[in-house]
Amino acid sequence: MPGIYTRGGDDGTTGLLYGSRVSKADLATQAYGTTDETVAALGVARAAASGSTAEELLALQRQLFVVGADLAANPTERGKLEPGVSLVTSEMVRELEDRIDEIVAIHPLPNVFIVPGASPASAAIDLARAVARRAERAVVAMEGADREVNPEVRRYLNRLSDLLFCMARREAGESEPASR
Repeated sequence: MPGIYTRGGDDGTTGLLYGSRVSKADLATQAYGTTDETVAALGVARAAASGSTAEELLALQRQLFVVGADLAANPTERGKLEPGVSLVTSEMVRELEDRIDEIVAIHPLPNVFIVPGASPASAAIDLARAVARRAERAVVAMEGADREVNPEVRRYLNRLSDLLFCMARREAGESEPASR
């Protein structure tokens, strides 16, 4: 049975989806690596949450695998990506927008900056939100370097961080202190 190590990355490179290798410091590697960090941070949030929030966080973790695949694909093989499986779609972005609208309708957002940490679940969701924002910045850096990026990936990460902000506020309830 093969082990977890392959030794393939010992030279500082990593494999892309559908072949080819790039430096572990490549902009794409930074983007999908930070997306993977977001998945892990959402796992911490899910462990702290319960009920429907935990279920929703699991669904978001699963969607981030689509984001990661989209970012990790060999640029010459992008035609092999499948919508909603390995290719981020505008429908995925709309679903996040719909969820944001539903939450805000029930739990209006505060009119002040807040200090995160009212509960373990809200604090963990806020941490995941900050990591998602970093993933978005990595995607913007790829675009700035004229790298081929599905624009729906950037939109998805932007909406994801907005959704996570709303979810964290919902989890915190009324107990969050203002920044001033």
